[in-house]
Amino acid sequence: MKTKMLFAPVLATMLVSAAAAQDVKDFLGRWDMTVTPATGKPYPQWIELSDNSGRLEGKIQPRGGAWHPITSAKIEGGKLIVDVGEARPGTEISWELTENGGKLTGVEKRGSEAGPALAGVKAPSLGRPMPKQWTKPRPLFDGKDLKGWEPIGHVENNKWVARDGELVNDNPEVPGQKIPPAANIMTTEKFQDFKLHIEVNCPEGGNSGIYMRGRYELQVGTEGGKLPSHEMGAIYSWYPPPAGAENNLGKWTSFDVTLVGRHITVYRDGKLYHDNVELPGPTGGALDSNEAEPGPFYLQGDHHGVIMYRNITISVPKK
Repeated sequence: MKTKMLFAPVLATMLVSAAAAQDVKDFLGRWDMTVTPATGKPYPQWIELSDNSGRLEGKIQPRGGAWHPITSAKIEGGKLIVDVGEARPGTEISWELTENGGKLTGVEKRGSEAGPALAGVKAPSLGRPMPKQWTKPRPLFDGKDLKGWEPIGHVENNKWVARDGELVNDNPEVPGQKIPPAANIMTTEKFQDFKLHIEVNCPEGGNSGIYMRGRYELQVGTEGGKLPSHEMGAIYSWYPPPAGAENNLGKWTSFDVTLVGRHITVYRDGKLYHDNVELPGPTGGALDSNEAEPGPFYLQGDHHGVIMYRNITISVPKK
């Protein structure tokens, strides 16, 4: 996944006055946010705020790309004013938020101009024990057609096909040509906790992703190696693959994923990549921020490259 907006990666710290301390407490923690513009569809974001010995700190997950620290924050007139960074140099984005009954409401501003409405709820803990038994794995893709899957995003440019038992994003990069973004594809069925097996062949320079519940991305392919948390097998932006891991693109590789609550374990070709790590919140490109709800799998196809998936199976907890 490529970052869609450029933000200043400056850690926010601000001394919190004693008079405002009680107000600050109302805003602390993780929040699942929904941003609603005047036109167009609502989209998800996420923010976490903490008080570090009187210093207010935070991180934010924008609509696309990686999380980043907020730039500054202050309590003013009973509102929390958060400078979340820049859309481009000289265009500061701020959030003005009010808390009431465990919910946030407010507005996003660019400079002094009011923009989309903001709404947030406390992110759920999703603390669930590991199931004692799982169902027998069943296929999510039959290798013959796209039954059980539907394109999303740039549906007018859908490049997904079923071919030779594989689910293929047939969107090759053509040197010297600008190709419009293609569609992603998602399951029509939604899931909560699960064990997923999936195999992928991503070409050199290719970029895709496997989204669990439509919210948490397991990175497929590469973003050029600048950040390990954006490379093959990473939990995008949050957790890099193991030290020394290679992308090994252009050949088939398998992932086995167990997701229970917000804890995820990932094996790649039998090697442990992530051991029951916590997903703090949605990653960039999430379909929504409704973390307590089940969601679909979706595969990213809006980047170039002939990405191939096969042998996609799912197990869920036995009731």
